Amino acid sequence: MRVCVSYATPRSGSKELCAWRGEIPAGTKAPAHTVNREEIFHLLTGELLITLDGRTERVTAGDTVIINPGATLAVENSTDRTATSWVTTSVGLEAELADGTRITPPWAN
Repeated sequence: MRVCVSYATPRSGSKELCAWRGEIPAGTKAPAHTVNREEIFHLLTGELLITLDGRTERVTAGDTVIINPGATLAVENSTDRTATSWVTTSVGLEAELADGTRITPPWAN
Protein backbone atom coordinates (compact mmCIF):
# COMPACT_ATOMS: atom_id res chain seq x y z
CA MET A 1 0.00 0.00 0.00
CA ARG A 2 1.13 3.50 -0.77
CA VAL A 3 0.06 6.58 1.19
CA CYS A 4 -0.25 9.81 -0.81
CA VAL A 5 -0.83 13.28 0.61
CA SER A 6 -1.91 15.82 -1.96
CA TYR A 7 -0.62 19.40 -1.82
CA ALA A 8 -1.78 20.84 -5.15
CA THR A 9 -4.74 19.73 -7.31
CA PRO A 10 -7.63 21.41 -9.10
CA ARG A 11 -9.63 20.94 -5.87
CA SER A 12 -7.11 23.13 -4.03
CA GLY A 13 -7.02 25.77 -6.78
CA SER A 14 -4.23 24.57 -9.06
CA LYS A 15 -5.16 24.88 -12.72
CA GLU A 16 -2.21 23.10 -14.38
CA LEU A 17 -0.08 21.20 -11.86
CA CYS A 18 -0.48 18.55 -9.18
CA ALA A 19 1.99 17.75 -6.42
CA TRP A 20 1.98 15.11 -3.72
CA ARG A 21 4.13 13.37 -1.15
CA GLY A 22 4.10 9.59 -1.30
CA GLU A 23 5.13 6.98 1.23
CA ILE A 24 6.31 3.69 -0.25
CA PRO A 25 6.40 1.08 2.54
CA ALA A 26 9.14 -1.52 2.86
CA GLY A 27 8.51 -4.53 0.65
CA THR A 28 6.24 -2.68 -1.79
CA LYS A 29 6.38 -3.74 -5.43
CA ALA A 30 4.02 -1.58 -7.48
CA PRO A 31 2.88 -2.96 -10.84
CA ALA A 32 4.31 -1.48 -14.02
CA HIS A 33 2.15 1.26 -15.49
CA THR A 34 2.35 3.64 -18.43
CA VAL A 35 1.68 7.32 -17.77
CA ASN A 36 0.07 9.86 -20.10
CA ARG A 37 1.73 12.95 -18.56
CA GLU A 38 5.27 13.87 -17.59
CA GLU A 39 6.06 13.21 -13.93
CA ILE A 40 8.92 14.58 -11.87
CA PHE A 41 9.67 12.00 -9.14
CA HIS A 42 12.03 13.17 -6.37
CA LEU A 43 13.04 10.77 -3.61
CA LEU A 44 13.14 12.55 -0.26
CA THR A 45 14.10 9.60 1.96
CA GLY A 46 14.99 5.96 1.52
CA GLU A 47 16.02 3.88 -1.47
CA LEU A 48 14.01 2.40 -4.35
CA LEU A 49 14.43 0.36 -7.48
CA ILE A 50 12.87 2.27 -10.37
CA THR A 51 12.29 0.49 -13.66
CA LEU A 52 11.69 2.95 -16.48
CA ASP A 53 11.00 1.50 -19.92
CA GLY A 54 12.67 -1.79 -18.94
CA ARG A 55 15.83 -0.29 -17.42
CA THR A 56 16.20 -0.67 -13.63
CA GLU A 57 18.17 1.82 -11.54
CA ARG A 58 18.69 2.17 -7.79
CA VAL A 59 17.43 5.59 -6.67
CA THR A 60 18.48 7.07 -3.33
CA ALA A 61 17.40 10.10 -1.29
CA GLY A 62 18.06 13.29 -3.26
CA ASP A 63 17.72 11.65 -6.69
CA THR A 64 15.18 12.87 -9.24
CA VAL A 65 13.69 10.79 -12.05
CA ILE A 66 11.95 12.36 -15.06
CA ILE A 67 9.17 10.13 -16.40
CA ASN A 68 8.09 11.18 -19.88
CA PRO A 69 4.56 10.71 -21.25
CA GLY A 70 4.17 7.21 -22.65
CA ALA A 71 6.93 5.78 -20.44
CA THR A 72 6.34 2.60 -18.45
CA LEU A 73 7.30 2.82 -14.79
CA ALA A 74 7.56 0.30 -11.95
CA VAL A 75 8.60 1.14 -8.38
CA GLU A 76 9.95 -1.32 -5.81
CA ASN A 77 11.05 -0.78 -2.23
CA SER A 78 13.09 -3.88 -1.46
CA THR A 79 14.47 -2.39 1.77
CA ASP A 80 13.15 -2.67 5.31
CA ARG A 81 12.36 1.07 5.60
CA THR A 82 9.61 3.30 4.19
CA ALA A 83 10.74 5.61 1.38
CA THR A 84 9.22 9.07 0.87
CA SER A 85 8.84 10.79 -2.49
CA TRP A 86 7.64 14.12 -3.89
CA VAL A 87 5.91 13.96 -7.27
CA THR A 88 4.83 16.77 -9.57
CA THR A 89 2.82 16.32 -12.76
CA SER A 90 0.20 18.09 -14.81
CA VAL A 91 -3.54 17.87 -14.21
CA GLY A 92 -5.09 14.91 -16.01
CA LEU A 93 -2.52 12.24 -15.17
CA GLU A 94 -3.70 8.72 -15.95
CA ALA A 95 -1.84 5.44 -15.72
CA GLU A 96 -2.50 2.26 -17.65
CA LEU A 97 -1.60 -1.17 -16.30
CA ALA A 98 -0.37 -4.00 -18.54
CA ASP A 99 -3.88 -5.53 -18.62
CA GLY A 100 -5.37 -2.29 -19.97
CA THR A 101 -6.86 -1.12 -16.66
CA ARG A 102 -6.78 2.69 -16.48
CA ILE A 103 -6.16 4.45 -13.18
CA THR A 104 -6.94 8.10 -12.49
CA PRO A 105 -5.26 8.89 -9.16
CA PRO A 106 -7.37 11.32 -7.10
CA TRP A 107 -4.24 13.09 -5.83
CA ALA A 108 -3.31 13.98 -9.43
CA ASN A 109 -6.65 15.23 -10.74
